[in-house]
Amino acid sequence: MAKIIAVANQKGGVGKTTTTVNLSAALCLLGKKILLTDCDPQGNATSGMGVSKSKSPGTYEMLISGADVISCISKTKYGDVIPAGRNLAAASIELGELDNRERTLRNALIQLYSDYDYIFIDCPPSLELLTVNALVAADSVLIPMQCEYYALEGIADLMNSIKLCKRRLNPRLEIEGILLTMYDSRANLTVQVANELRHYMPHKVYETVIPRSVRLSEAPSHGKPGVVYDTANRGSKAYMTLAEEFLQKNAVGRRLI
Repeated sequence: MAKIIAVANQKGGVGKTTTTVNLSAALCLLGKKILLTDCDPQGNATSGMGVSKSKSPGTYEMLISGADVISCISKTKYGDVIPAGRNLAAASIELGELDNRERTLRNALIQLYSDYDYIFIDCPPSLELLTVNALVAADSVLIPMQCEYYALEGIADLMNSIKLCKRRLNPRLEIEGILLTMYDSRANLTVQVANELRHYMPHKVYETVIPRSVRLSEAPSHGKPGVVYDTANRGSKAYMTLAEEFLQKNAVGRRLI
């Protein structure tokens, strides 16, 4: 049965989509069956996996038009994708008119539980109805964050949102992990923030950190995840290491269940 992971952060520009794309692709390269569901109207995860944003049906049709979920899946070499385009921007408003609106995404993805090992959801950089749908559908939340002061403030807000969702809508929701991105070990603030996070959340912060990488930024323009575009790049290597750490933690977690 698949584990569903929402990749979320209410602050933009923290490497959320880069993480969703590259962790998904890295796990696929390691032999896992992966589905990436793009719930961000910007559709950057879609293009990052080499799928056109105009591909239809996709997330919008699955949520709003009741399109068959299987028909919404695009196959790629790096994992399967349910794509998002600009029409998804209207989904938050239209979802508000539906019954059981917070569980629309879960009701769609539940049909795919037996088809994948992991299903990743790329969330919008805000707490809107699409993000709420992702949190209700998910088993856990992976939080990418930069090591800066404002990021610490943002993660506190996100933690409150997760606790609220867990209490009212999805009691099984847990923190998958916190991933430090755009990491620069030469910056004192980076090291201070990382140490503080590891002190207060010692079992939730990944040992793997993702360094700043121009090559990771270039990869989407070529329609490829960074871990495929340039395998020798240190950012790509970091995501492959993260995938191995992710699998190790999940293997331990499942043995304890």
